[in-house]
Amino acid sequence: MSRVAYHPRSTAQVSQEFFRRWAPSMALWGAGAGVFALYFLSVTPKVKRTFLVKVPVLGSYYEDKTPASDKPF
Repeated sequence: MSRVAYHPRSTAQVSQEFFRRWAPSMALWGAGAGVFALYFLSVTPKVKRTFLVKVPVLGSYYEDKTPASDKPF
C-alpha cells in the first residue's frame, strides 16, 4: 500500500513558483493590452503629445502640422 507524503512549503515558495510559471504569459498579455490602448487612444491630443510624438521612429507621423490659423481653439 502506498503512503501519502506531505511536504510543507512556505508561502514564498508557492508564490515564486506561481510567478515563474505565469510571468511570460502575463508580460505578453500586458504588452498587447498596452499596444491596444495606445492604438485606441491615438486620436486624442493628450496621448499624441505625451506619448506618440516622443517615439523615436514614428514621432514625426503623429506631429500636428495643422497651421494655427486653421485650429478652432
